[in-house]
Amino acid sequence: MDKFLVHGGVPLEGEIVMGGAKNAALPALAACLLTNEPVVLRRIPAVRDVATMKKLLEFNGAAIEEQADGAWRVQAAEITSPEAPYDIVKTMRASSLVLGPLLARTGRARVSLPGGCAIGARPIGMHIAGLEQLGASIVQEHGYIEAQAPAGLRGAPVTFDRITVTGTEDLLMAAVLAEGETVLRNAAREPEVSDLASLLTRMGAQIEGAGTSIIHIRGVGRLHGAEHAIIPDRIEAGTFLIAGAITQGDLLVKGCIPEHFGALAGKLQQCGVTVTEPAPGAVRAQGSRRIKSVDVTTEEYPGFATDLQAQYMALMTQAEGISIITETIFENRFMHAQELARMGANIRVEGRQAIVAGPRVLSGAEVLASDLRASASLLLAALVAKGQTMVDRVYHIDRGYERIEEKLASAGARIRRVQSA
Repeated sequence: MDKFLVHGGVPLEGEIVMGGAKNAALPALAACLLTNEPVVLRRIPAVRDVATMKKLLEFNGAAIEEQADGAWRVQAAEITSPEAPYDIVKTMRASSLVLGPLLARTGRARVSLPGGCAIGARPIGMHIAGLEQLGASIVQEHGYIEAQAPAGLRGAPVTFDRITVTGTEDLLMAAVLAEGETVLRNAAREPEVSDLASLLTRMGAQIEGAGTSIIHIRGVGRLHGAEHAIIPDRIEAGTFLIAGAITQGDLLVKGCIPEHFGALAGKLQQCGVTVTEPAPGAVRAQGSRRIKSVDVTTEEYPGFATDLQAQYMALMTQAEGISIITETIFENRFMHAQELARMGANIRVEGRQAIVAGPRVLSGAEVLASDLRASASLLLAALVAKGQTMVDRVYHIDRGYERIEEKLASAGARIRRVQSA
């Protein structure tokens, strides 16, 4: 099992180029199941979750060719098995993304329920309720969702009880082939949803309102092939900006879309970090010797992303004063706090709030990653800790960050991947 060995104390300097967003690549790959024509996707990140989705699509019958320029050519000429078996998707929480496309394309789908998630429940009930409103018959048994729509799906109004990104994406993909008009209300506004809608529109779908809370979809008889470039990863960009800030470095993040992480940039500026946009698609973070404590509350987009909360907590261990971090999206997303405390952080967790007192001198230790973003927070803490830090279970970080150790090392970090004896 791989680990990261980190020697802290080096300010990060230089530039790092962003890859494609994992959370946009997964629904884009699922959307390829909606047509029998080839779809070419560019800027696909080489991360574990994407590799898992590739295995799933190939199980469904898709042929996937990785081209010389890094693009993927995906063609699901025939769906041979409209199923997402547990053995393939047990390590990925996005398995439900194929439920809508398989059902819309073939009239049936059998999808394993997502497994337990370290950061909290990710209920699929809103997916099911929405598909039932589109005319699907759904039962849940033996750990699977069995969906049937032999006469096809029919457009209908769907209002989500609460904002759900994967639910919005799943219903969006189902509705593009449904007969008539579908209106999704209380829809997620995340850039990844807009990116999916952009791909679907290129494939011939009729969608209006993506990026707002109300999305109108008029179903079409069939979709065709298309080419599409995945948006840059806003969470990766945010993570590296925090890395520049926490190490009191000077780091330029290139190939990003700054407005996608505006909430983080605003918080960093409040903390005393200098954040500038020296060129289109580039953001520079210049750290300060005195980081100020600033409270943060996670919210749906365009608010502060829950996927940056753990990384921000690492930064707050170096800030002067008391900061309160409130997590409103997932109920169990503070497990990294205990590992940060092992490195010397002063953090008290009270329900959905974490109270961080700083600044603290962190010391290297052996720490255990519990989930994807917790892994990133431990790496950030290791970059400023005295001595050596060993981060175990880095397969978590490999789920969503492409070659993160190489990118950090290119900016001066003393980090390397090692294998357990």
